Amino acid sequence: MHESATHQNSTNRIYMDNAATSFPKPVEVTQSMVDYARNIGASAGRGAYAEARQSARVIQNCRTLLARLFNGENPNHFIFTLNCTDALNMAIHGWLNPGDHAVCIAMDHNSILRPLNELVAHNGITQTRIEVDPQTGLAEPEDIRKALRPQTRLIALGHASNVTGTVQNIQQIGLIARESQIAFLVDAAQSAGHLPIDVIKDRIDFLACPGHKGLLGPLGTGFLYIRPGLENQLRTRRQGGTGSVSQRDVQPEFMPDRFEPGSHNAIGIAGLAEGINWILRRGVNEIARHERELCTAFIEAVQNIEGLRFFGPNSSANRVGVFSIRIDGFTPLELSEQLEKEFGILTRAGLHCAPLAHQAIGTFSDQQTESQSGTTRLSFGVFTQKSQVQFAAEALATLAARKIGKEHVGSAV
Repeated sequence: MHESATHQNSTNRIYMDNAATSFPKPVEVTQSMVDYARNIGASAGRGAYAEARQSARVIQNCRTLLARLFNGENPNHFIFTLNCTDALNMAIHGWLNPGDHAVCIAMDHNSILRPLNELVAHNGITQTRIEVDPQTGLAEPEDIRKALRPQTRLIALGHASNVTGTVQNIQQIGLIARESQIAFLVDAAQSAGHLPIDVIKDRIDFLACPGHKGLLGPLGTGFLYIRPGLENQLRTRRQGGTGSVSQRDVQPEFMPDRFEPGSHNAIGIAGLAEGINWILRRGVNEIARHERELCTAFIEAVQNIEGLRFFGPNSSANRVGVFSIRIDGFTPLELSEQLEKEFGILTRAGLHCAPLAHQAIGTFSDQQTESQSGTTRLSFGVFTQKSQVQFAAEALATLAARKIGKEHVGSAV
């Protein structure tokens, strides 16, 4: 190790909860939001004056950037939402009809599981959940193919797990979906901005993303990409004013107004646009390379720590920088609290809104309380430094050694 774990003061805290929301943000993100608040302020489509027109340009610029980042065919098919959960609900509730069948996987987040369960309970939908390899968290694409039925209308899955960092083979699954003429919904909450995504090459019909994670925008932003040709088959879940065709008392049919009633979170979208701009300047491939280096450094540093287990792929292949760990003698919450108190490392403990993922890897039990179940999660971002990853590994080694009554060489006392 290049750096020993030492006590951190409150001004030197290490943020490792990027799977929840990215931090810090590029300075341009904050600056653009301040500029909007000070100099624009208007709601797009609600006036003919210069500020209202400028607000519309800010929003359209963000759509254009999203289309560039994800190779979307039409910027107007990127629909702004409250967050990724809102986007997933828009797709799932808007696409499935009574009698339809859907396929998901055991690693999926509650933002897929709960909408599907709601439709199973009240709308006559059926579903199949595909099991995953308990060691890697990977779903076998052929298992998804075998689960398809004549009634199957949707395959929905998370691209990267927020528990193990496992990256699913969306290219192969997308091919299966397209060949079977079944819609493919991808939850990119943990992969957008971290990994290259091409909605055309990956054959993605619906792409749901948050703005506040890997895309480096503020909370309260997100989008749903709708493949051109599917928009009229997707039911709207909200209706209201759009500032367009106001003489009619029904929702416009054209995009994006069909799915965007009400005033936009324009100040948030201004920030999101600058986050995307930052990613495009640096390049997603370079960001992915940096994250692979962090993953490799962490795995090499912790794999031989006595009493410590991490879950998911044991190399930087097929994963993003999300690591769930357990240390013998600690509950997940105790470990997370100790990492903050003693070392200033900020992590998340628990089930991470993905109970089936924890069942799959063996870290969930109905006999345990919420604070005892799950794991302690460390998640890296584009601003995470290798030295911080090494420091975190030293801190974990120190705590693990202390539990078994040993002294970790190089650790703080």
